[in-house]
Parts: sequence; C-alpha cells; structure tokens
Amino acid sequence: MNASEKSTSQLVLASLLRCPYCGFEKSESMPTDACQYFYECTNCHRLLRPTPGNCCVFCSFGTVKCPPVQLQRGCCG
Repeated sequence: MNASEKSTSQLVLASLLRCPYCGFEKSESMPTDACQYFYECTNCHRLLRPTPGNCCVFCSFGTVKCPPVQLQRGCCG
C-alpha cells in the first residue's frame, strides 16, 4: 500500500457542524469531490458560509476538516 492509498483509507467523512449563531450541532457527511460553500442550519435556518481563510463550511464550523485538507492537498478549489 502506498502513502496515498493509506491516507485515503484513513479519511473521516463525517463532521459535527456547529452553528455559530444558535449553537445547534448536527453530524453531516462531507463530499469527497467538492467543497460545501453553503450550509443552512436546521435549527435557526441561518445560511453559513466559510470564514475568511477557509475553503468550506466544514473547515470553518466542523469538528473535522474537509477531505482535501485531511489529505494535505489544500483547499477544495
């Protein structure tokens, strides 16, 4: 198994997103092939966007960074 295969097999594909407005937390699956730029909180219905310097809502508000960042490939874009 090469280093790339080992890294891919250790990816975490779920993250607990926490709304910065109301504090509601929900576990969500992360896409492996694209960034998620917008996320609507299921509690307060506010639209979350990445904070400056982050590529997606998972990198900004999640407990686990997005798959490209986990693989040290940088941002999704």
